[in-house]
Amino acid sequence: MSSAPPAAPVPRIARRSTPTLAKGPAVRTDEHRDLALNPRDVRFDWSRLPMHWVPDEPMATHTMNVLHLLLPEGERWFVRTFQEALPLITDERLREDVIGFIGQESVHAEAHQGVLDLLLAKGLDPAPFVRHVEWLFHRVLAGRDDLSGAAGREHLIERVGIIAAVEHFTAFLGDWVLNAGGLDRAGVDPVMLDLLRWHGAEEVEHRSVAYDLLVHLDPSYGRRMRTMVVTGPVLTWLWVRGVRFLMRADPELGEAARPTWREYVQASRRGLLPGLTGAARSAARYVKPRYHPTQEGSTRQAVAYLACSPAARAAAR
Repeated sequence: MSSAPPAAPVPRIARRSTPTLAKGPAVRTDEHRDLALNPRDVRFDWSRLPMHWVPDEPMATHTMNVLHLLLPEGERWFVRTFQEALPLITDERLREDVIGFIGQESVHAEAHQGVLDLLLAKGLDPAPFVRHVEWLFHRVLAGRDDLSGAAGREHLIERVGIIAAVEHFTAFLGDWVLNAGGLDRAGVDPVMLDLLRWHGAEEVEHRSVAYDLLVHLDPSYGRRMRTMVVTGPVLTWLWVRGVRFLMRADPELGEAARPTWREYVQASRRGLLPGLTGAARSAARYVKPRYHPTQEGSTRQAVAYLACSPAARAAAR
């Protein structure tokens, strides 16, 4: 295990119930209304990170390691897409939020890239899987120079819709990791735990931005529904493939290692992974007509963790 200082304890804030909204446009909750988004230039020392940073739990470790496979290229794609959308924003407050979102996501991409570099140094080469991820974000989901006018705008808004759907899941994961006491009890490497909770807290902090941008550009329910119906299954498929890849490529396990759904469920019951039922319920909330991201998670809890995160505090100094 790493001898780094222990990760900051997560501030325990009473979980507020999902508000019952009256008919009319969904609105931000009061705790989120005056939040300013700022990137935190964090650094993490991975020199002592063990391959299985959830002790004796390679499957749980690699299930969460899929984040490192997907997020560097994924978040760079978020940044490129939102930079492309900036000229279409006519609301100054939303423009400020999008710029803050871009700054935070840029730092996230580099933070997770460091873990990929460490995996390679330990004998697990992530490149074969990462090449598929790069193809997805640089070819399939990239901006198209051959489209202009209304067609170009439509393609851009569709990509914003996909990002809004992904951001719903990252906010769910962020809220989960901030409240996952099982990770503390298992003795998870403190540097990795701080990375996950710092990132998770920022996902909760900016969870409304992509959704608000989508509604600003196209408030239709149909697009929100359509992009989630596509994004949810694709993201699940990528995650399952990523876990299988990491387990096979892990030099400490050998090619015979195979993850199973039974192992996943058992790990989730120990608080090491998000529960499948909770994830499904979260996806169902997104497609409700009266949904708004501020109904998920707690901004107060996220900001409180960011105030005591070892990496965020070091960046502030």
